[in-house]
Amino acid sequence: MTLTARPGRPSPVVLIAVAALVAGAVAMAISPVFVRVAGAADVGPFTSAFYRVFLALPLLWVWARLELSRSGQPDPGWTWQMVVVGLLFAGDLFFWHLAVLKTTIANATLLATMAPIWVAAFSSLFIGEPVTRPTILGLAICVAGGAVLVGSSSSYAPERFLGDLFGIGTSFFFGLYFLAVRVARRTAPAGAVLFRSTIVTAAALAVVAGVTENSWLPAGWLGAGALVLMAWVSHAGGQGLLAYALGHLSAAFSSLVIFLEAVAGALFGWLIYGEALGPLELLGGAGILAGIWIARPRS
Repeated sequence: MTLTARPGRPSPVVLIAVAALVAGAVAMAISPVFVRVAGAADVGPFTSAFYRVFLALPLLWVWARLELSRSGQPDPGWTWQMVVVGLLFAGDLFFWHLAVLKTTIANATLLATMAPIWVAAFSSLFIGEPVTRPTILGLAICVAGGAVLVGSSSSYAPERFLGDLFGIGTSFFFGLYFLAVRVARRTAPAGAVLFRSTIVTAAALAVVAGVTENSWLPAGWLGAGALVLMAWVSHAGGQGLLAYALGHLSAAFSSLVIFLEAVAGALFGWLIYGEALGPLELLGGAGILAGIWIARPRS
């Protein structure tokens, strides 16, 4: 049976990709919980970032093998796009952890959610995908919603200026990461792209962690479990679903997953740590959902 769409409506494949995008946002949003637990077990931020990708490699290898065997396609091998994807994600995690260390969590989160702006700015120039007017409008509403959701607890202080710059660096690298994955997915399946790019990311972060930190083993099984779950849920699951979605959706629309991640993160903070969700946070979350609805694929 062939999956077809009604005229003017998204096809079932696109709807599945959107569902994967939402599920990926939820999986990535819970990663700060695992980072906190690992940190309490004496695992440094760069070391936990390394484990996030390194421990996901066995699952990603199995996924890549099964995907190729079921599709009957030849192994695409290594491509320069995969290497670029891995380096960009390493840059994203590197600057994210620096931002968390040098500024407030609210500031780091707010600045990191600006990644879709870079995607919209460079999408047409770098990967030949013009950004539609509904996507631009939806992005603007999402930015406003994100500012309300996170901005109420953020603030500027001169001593945090460098950390705020690191937050902007996070958004820049993550924005370029979306564009690179979108290009890589044009010639290779999701599993192969994520598995090989993760090898590059793990190698880069191993060097960073080895230079900056000296505690590699978590203190206790709880910390070790948090590292494994972060790798399997947030990276293999979250980034994997994102890589799949980027094979069917534009980079500009897919980048709005970052705002969904902020919404899901606020919900996890409320459910697990009892962090308050006031009227402003609820209004910001509603704005993000409205922006994504406006930017949704129409065909």
